[in-house]
Amino acid sequence: MDNKLSQLRRDYKLKSLDIQDVSENPVEQFKTWFDEVLKSETLEPNSMSLATVSPTGMPSVRTVLLKGLDERGFIFYTNYKSRKGRHIAENPKAGLCFNWLELERQVRVEGTVERLPYEESKAYFDSRPFDSRIGALASEQSAVVHGRSQLETIFRQFREEFENKEVPMPKNWGGYVVKPELIEFWQGRSGRMHDRLEYCLENGLWSIRRLAP
Repeated sequence: MDNKLSQLRRDYKLKSLDIQDVSENPVEQFKTWFDEVLKSETLEPNSMSLATVSPTGMPSVRTVLLKGLDERGFIFYTNYKSRKGRHIAENPKAGLCFNWLELERQVRVEGTVERLPYEESKAYFDSRPFDSRIGALASEQSAVVHGRSQLETIFRQFREEFENKEVPMPKNWGGYVVKPELIEFWQGRSGRMHDRLEYCLENGLWSIRRLAP
């Protein structure tokens, strides 16, 4: 097993990345890359790794889905009482990572995290499929459960209760926006001489610099 892992290699040759090729605004550059990802038919193109840190300094990472992007930053939704929600309440900073292997690309984001306004979270919640709304009601995310049957029983009860009715958004559920302070774009290159461009927010303005691979 160890030998097989050490021999796994791939030479990246699809594209290059240079400062003169990118937008001065990293959010606009992200949108450009994301449009290309959508055209590539990548599975779950909006999936992103979300890293948070506990009050004791222990990092934790998981995959969530990007559900919005505007001038404020990167938007996702979750249970406020989940592990990530508790971490953010104590330390409102986070990291994101998008890994698009089909295009040999990666984007990293670092920034502060804020809750979305109630009205915005409610509008998104109401747009979700019925079963997704029921799931948000039924699951106390990250809480210990005694078995799958317990979850399915609660889900079924809520499903029957709210069939043909408006599903209320749980008080402990809603959106967050990661407001970027650093965004790095990574393009795989041959011989591990990858292209890395890092945008840093300083005094309200974005600066761009190239990093060694």
